[in-house]
Amino acid sequence: MSRTYTPKAEEISRKWYVVDAEGKPLGRLASEVAQILKGKHKPVYSPHMDMGDHVIVINADKVVLTGNKRQTKIHYWHTGYPGGIRQMNYEEFLSTKPEKAVEKAIVGMLPKNRLGRQMAKKLKVYAGPEHPHAAQMPEPLEITV
Repeated sequence: MSRTYTPKAEEISRKWYVVDAEGKPLGRLASEVAQILKGKHKPVYSPHMDMGDHVIVINADKVVLTGNKRQTKIHYWHTGYPGGIRQMNYEEFLSTKPEKAVEKAIVGMLPKNRLGRQMAKKLKVYAGPEHPHAAQMPEPLEITV
């Protein structure tokens, strides 16, 4: 009788990837990056462990939304005060806070528990083409659309 292999925490190797978001649809980019953060691309994937790699997303301000979602899709948040619901369409959201828009899309595709929050910490999003993680020697990762 063979046993199921489960890797130990010290056996997990983590790579760094850099993804260029320029011209990529937001949802398709988010689903691909979420798979990398979860670790589903690895042959030793285990759903109860954080197996994923670190991902750096650059050019978040150049991500695209298909159709008329840029004008009609709405970002909601609450201030914490009574009657404090706020909203803004994605046209304004992407022009003011593109990093937050991309991060929200990716984190929304991760598990909603401690494990998902741990995976989200390995995500770094930058509006422009520069990032301060050159020392980690990230590999470029091509997202196919």
